[in-house]
Amino acid sequence: MVKIRLMRMGMKGAPSYRVVIADARSPRDGRIIENIGWYNPRTEPSTINIDADRAKHWLSVGAQPTESVVSLLIRSGVIERPSREATAAKSAAKAASKAKKGAQPAKASS
Repeated sequence: MVKIRLMRMGMKGAPSYRVVIADARSPRDGRIIENIGWYNPRTEPSTINIDADRAKHWLSVGAQPTESVVSLLIRSGVIERPSREATAAKSAAKAASKAKKGAQPAKASS
């Protein structure tokens, strides 16, 4: 599976990040497929520079962004923020599945 994620750069204590396309099995700072932008949280306000065309391309072919990258894509205007109704429905479904999973009796071992 291909992921859109952050790759840490910069000195110790002074991080900046590249937004990269990488195989999910490769290490955080390991081999990448493509660099589509960068993020610097140390500036005021934080600097985000993402190539929107390439990000949309990778999303269209099935790349899965991490939670932090989804936040950056929303802040930079590449994707739209999900509606409150969709978010509420998703969290309700997650809670229901968690409750169902917790209600199953434990198997007796021999």
